[in-house]
Amino acid sequence: MSQSKTFLWYKRFKDGRTSVDDDELSGRPSTSTTPENIAKIPEVILADRRQTIDDVCEIVGLSYGTIQRILADNLNMRGISAGFVPGLLSDDQKVLRVSVCRELKQQARDDSHFISNIITGDETCVYGYDPETKQLSSQWNLAKSPRPEKSLSISQQCQVHFDRFFRHPRHCPQGIRTPGQTVNGKFYSEVLKWLREGIRRKRPYKWKKNNWFLHHDNAPAHTSLVFRQFTTSKNITVILHPLPPFA
Repeated sequence: MSQSKTFLWYKRFKDGRTSVDDDELSGRPSTSTTPENIAKIPEVILADRRQTIDDVCEIVGLSYGTIQRILADNLNMRGISAGFVPGLLSDDQKVLRVSVCRELKQQARDDSHFISNIITGDETCVYGYDPETKQLSSQWNLAKSPRPEKSLSISQQCQVHFDRFFRHPRHCPQGIRTPGQTVNGKFYSEVLKWLREGIRRKRPYKWKKNNWFLHHDNAPAHTSLVFRQFTTSKNITVILHPLPPFA
């Protein structure tokens, strides 16, 4: 608090003031936050939850600040961006996911080296642009409502493709970079050849015992017939993944 403001409060208390609350402002009270106006806004919002405050202003004819106050103070609503998920699960897929997680948990309990023998990896693509920003996916929700979700589905052409693998507790063979490569079962089998060669050179004890497990998601390339034939022929153990495949 500034010295001048401190002196002002000192003078007020010296004159007999006992409350620290601000005095009521002079002038006309706001007439825009009425029950009628408060009732209009939910109808507009529920018709399209992705509308901005500016959009609502044009429809109901109230100021930006008024609508902002009604949303926050009277309706207890806030704008929340949708969270990206690989795909929206069905009830059967949710049951399968729980079953796989329990099985992996039991394997970790039965074998103290289970986690350290896992090699996990994935590929990712760098695209030219994001099809929808977080702000574009924002919608109005009540404070206690669950966060909305949407499937992360990108159809743009892949600019650069990366593959990288890890194991606990250290990094496994380095990743590979392939510009514009389409990922299918045949390509992923070639990636696994590169991975096996890296294990042979950098982890010879793992190669000799063949006691490592491959862990990856259920992308179509990872579950294709070509790839499954390759893992069978090379005696590669692939552990289950709790997420179902998404195209």
